[in-house]
Amino acid sequence: MNRTDTASGPDSPGCLDAAAHAALRAEFPVLDSCVYLNNNSTGAVPRGAEHVLTGYWETLRGWRDEVWQGWHDGLDRYADTVAALIGAPPGSVVTDANLSTLLARVASCFDYRPPRDRVVTTDLEYPTVPFIWNAFRRYGARPEVVGSAGPRFDEDALEARIDERTLLVCVPHASFSSGATIDLPRLVRHAHDVGALVVVDAFQTVGVVPLDVTALGVDVVLGGAHKWLCGVGTAFLYVRPGLAAQLEPAATGWQAGDRALTFQPSTGWAPGARRFAGGTPFPLTSLVSQVGLDLLAGVGLPAIRRHSLACTGRILERAAAAGIEVVSPTEPHRRGGVVCLDIADGEAVKRRLVARDMVCSWRGYLRVGPHVYNTLDEIDAFMDALQEELER
Repeated sequence: MNRTDTASGPDSPGCLDAAAHAALRAEFPVLDSCVYLNNNSTGAVPRGAEHVLTGYWETLRGWRDEVWQGWHDGLDRYADTVAALIGAPPGSVVTDANLSTLLARVASCFDYRPPRDRVVTTDLEYPTVPFIWNAFRRYGARPEVVGSAGPRFDEDALEARIDERTLLVCVPHASFSSGATIDLPRLVRHAHDVGALVVVDAFQTVGVVPLDVTALGVDVVLGGAHKWLCGVGTAFLYVRPGLAAQLEPAATGWQAGDRALTFQPSTGWAPGARRFAGGTPFPLTSLVSQVGLDLLAGVGLPAIRRHSLACTGRILERAAAAGIEVVSPTEPHRRGGVVCLDIADGEAVKRRLVARDMVCSWRGYLRVGPHVYNTLDEIDAFMDALQEELER
């Protein structure tokens, strides 16, 4: 797939030439039946996934125990491809069923003893985060929630609450409810200055916003496949290599041991992120998700980000012209891949749009999330339909 910085007409914001963009779009069958702008919720899955599913069935139909070697290789390949995407070294990423499982596993590593027993979060988290940290109160954790400045993070207030009593800072890279991003370099510097570790939920950004975990020095990053990574049902955990060797998670499984694949009792922890693995894995979701991940890696995150900003910029222009209130930040460096619109009777409007094959989502606001395979023409068609529905 050929990358280019040259704009290719009104239908393409310019991250790919017209032929390459058309070829990329052809990989996603859902685009044949609708304008799909719901990638912030559930990304489109490429047609190559069908071949993986067929191959998986053929494996099951002729079952042999030896297939596990190939499946483990597939799990490792997916984890290492994610690692490369986020600027992490091989072996520093592990996968499991969902982010909740992996975050709880990270939380189980720590002794929450005063005076360093605080876990600082914000009120812009996905519900998983406060639910898990509140459960860890029974082990001594003291969650502290910092209020937001409307749909944005109040970074001054957040920094003020992070001090020598803070054990962990757990924040999203971008809020699921507004698309606002947080200033990670500033946050990581301050947290590390006072001896706190930083845990980042990047589910809302990985695959559409570049993230270099090594350059940032961030301690833990979590994310998943079924949004911007164009996969299904698998989540990932990155742990900074120097930190991983110091952590002993309490809620793992036999694959976290140093002798796991020998089927002998382990005497210690597996190296790197593997110590955060669970029990017997379910390989299918990683195998399926590899297809979309490879397509995105072929385009490259800088090009994807340019395309995303052009698409969300068009949404902002059209919303301003129509007098529609925008909740998301308008500054490019402050927004992720989604634009959230505040409209009257929004959930009903969303249902009517979906009935017109204009697919978006509603989470308190109308959320519009274009990806690299979308076009400016699709953005305009969606905004035209939205204006028509608002005028009804």
